[in-house]
Amino acid sequence: FGATFFVFADYERPAIRMRALQKLPVVSEFTHDSIFVGEDGPTHQPIEHLMSYRAIPNLLVLRPADANEASMAIKVAFEQKNRPSLVLLTRQGVPVLDRNVYPCYTNFDKGAYIMVDCDNPDIVIFATGSEVWVALDAQKMLSEKYNVKVVNMTCWELFLEQDQKYIDDVLKVSESTLHVSIEAGITSGWEKFTGRNGLNIGIDTFGESAPGTDVANHFGIVPDKVYKKIIEKIEN
Repeated sequence: FGATFFVFADYERPAIRMRALQKLPVVSEFTHDSIFVGEDGPTHQPIEHLMSYRAIPNLLVLRPADANEASMAIKVAFEQKNRPSLVLLTRQGVPVLDRNVYPCYTNFDKGAYIMVDCDNPDIVIFATGSEVWVALDAQKMLSEKYNVKVVNMTCWELFLEQDQKYIDDVLKVSESTLHVSIEAGITSGWEKFTGRNGLNIGIDTFGESAPGTDVANHFGIVPDKVYKKIIEKIEN
């Protein structure tokens, strides 16, 4: 087990790759996992890191949405016998999701689960980690006009290991559904779930130096700006 800022994972990358190759169940806890690092600036704000570690075979990349999911992420990581895990945590505080409203956090170990469901969704939003609450707030705003489904993508690798029926149930939408991803990192790779005509909301430049909330607002990783981007996509 080891821990540091996520941006420093690249100093450890050869070792992480060798753990995956050798099937060693090492757990790496990486905090400060996005632009919300804030004033430390672009050097300390991971942008491309999430996708680059998802590209390593036999490695779990776990990104919990709140404190309860963080406990599940640790449980999943320490249960592994033949592969390493990265547990990615935020710097900023995030709301603890009300599980009387949303499904139980124990669904975390499925790799993805539906937070908000509906028949024949006009929009489906995929989100991870500290962006899940953003997706849920945007869903509330959009629901005045549209049917919106929200999927919490806790770990791509675990999700794609589920049986095909479960995968199909989570991804099931109508033919005209707009697919949207929200993640505080590069958008390249999300096409796997959003397709060629989807909307991928993220950060495809280096970060900025300012308080975390200001940086998030600058890059549009806040509910009202997500709402506007989705409406613009639909109308255009």
